[in-house]
Amino acid sequence: MTPLMITLLVVVGIALLIAIGYMNHVVENNKLEKARTKIELNDRLRRCGEITETFPGQLMTPALKLLLARLELNVCQRLLNLEKSSANLKARIAELEALVGQGESIPVNNPPAPIQTEAKAKDVRFLLEALHGQITRAAQDGFLSPNEAKRWIREVRHILVLLHIEFFNNLGQHSLQQNQPGQARLAFERGVQYLRKQQEPQVYAEQLEYLEKLLARANDQVMDRIAPVEGEVNQLTEGLKDVEADADWKKKVIYD
Repeated sequence: MTPLMITLLVVVGIALLIAIGYMNHVVENNKLEKARTKIELNDRLRRCGEITETFPGQLMTPALKLLLARLELNVCQRLLNLEKSSANLKARIAELEALVGQGESIPVNNPPAPIQTEAKAKDVRFLLEALHGQITRAAQDGFLSPNEAKRWIREVRHILVLLHIEFFNNLGQHSLQQNQPGQARLAFERGVQYLRKQQEPQVYAEQLEYLEKLLARANDQVMDRIAPVEGEVNQLTEGLKDVEADADWKKKVIYD
C-alpha cells in the first residue's frame, strides 16, 4: 500500500467521522426541537382549555368560544403530527371539528361568574392576557391572518373594559348595600375615571352615564351624612360658648 493510498484512507476516515458526528448532531438537535415543540404545544393546549372552561359566562360570546375551539384544534393537529398514535388527541380533534363545524351556533355553557372582588378581577385579567398571547402566537404561526388577529386583539381590549365596568359597578353596589356610601363613591369614581381614559370613550357612553348617576347618588348619601354631623358640631360649639360665657361671669363675680 502506497503512502498516497494510506493518506486517502486517513482522509476518508476523518471525513466519515466528521459526517457521523454531524449526523448525530442533527439527530440530537431534531430530538431537542421536537421535545421543545411538544412542551410548547402542550402548554398552549392547557392554556386554551383553561380559558375555554373557566372564562366567565357573562363575558363569553359564541364568536369567542368558536375562536378558542379553532385555536385548540390547530394545536391538537400539530401535536398529532408529533404523536401520531395518540388516541386522546384523535378523539379531541373529532370533538373540536364538530364544534367548529357549528360556527357561531356553538354552545356556550360557561356559567356566569360575577366580578365582585379584586382577586376575581385579576384572575379574569390573567385569562385575557393568556388569550392575547394565544392570538398573537397563532398569528405568528400563520394560522390567523393579520387582520383577524388585530380584530380579536381589539375585542380582548373591549372585554377588559367590560370587566372593569362590572367590577367597579359590583363593588360600588355592594358598598351601598352595606350602607357604606363613601366606599361606594370611591368605587364609582374609579369606574368613571377609567372609562374617561379610554381611547374611544364614546363607545362606552351609556355605561359612563350609568356610573356617573351611581356616583352622584353615592355622593348625595355621603353629603346627607355629613350635614347632621356638621349640625352637631355647631350645637357643640354653641354649647361651649355658653359654658365659656358662664365661666367668665363666675370669674368676674369672684374677682369683683
